[in-house]
Amino acid sequence: MDSYHSLAPLNAILNGCAAILLLAGFVFIRNGWVRAHRACTIGAMGFSAAFLTSYLVYHYHVGNVRFSGQGWVRSLYFAILIPHVILAGAIVPLIFATLWFALRGKFKRHRRIARWTFPLWMYVSVTGVIVYLMLYRIYTPIYPPAAAALAPSASR
Repeated sequence: MDSYHSLAPLNAILNGCAAILLLAGFVFIRNGWVRAHRACTIGAMGFSAAFLTSYLVYHYHVGNVRFSGQGWVRSLYFAILIPHVILAGAIVPLIFATLWFALRGKFKRHRRIARWTFPLWMYVSVTGVIVYLMLYRIYTPIYPPAAAALAPSASR
């Protein structure tokens, strides 16, 4: 069980890598470097897919981890978390549609949907890292009872 706790920082790393590749891909396409854009976007998809797999395995074994912050920071945390979760679900079909149009050579449609996909995907990736930092690094996480006994020690 303890090995599953190492997936939380891995998830943040995977989200961060996806965000970096998305940003690089954006810069590349703005400069007309289509092949580099394509490589970065496919890489971002790979990191996001690895994140989703790791996230699901983590939460299956560990359960829901509660945020321990109080006061205004608790409101801030949920103001970040709620749109993050909603958009994380919404972004998946947008990513696939954007990719589908690109692979089919329908670049006008690809660009039209990518104008929505890119900022939403960036938001989800970046806020995923922020949620991790707030939940696990800045504040002490509250693990579900079954996972609490095997949680990493609080010494940092």
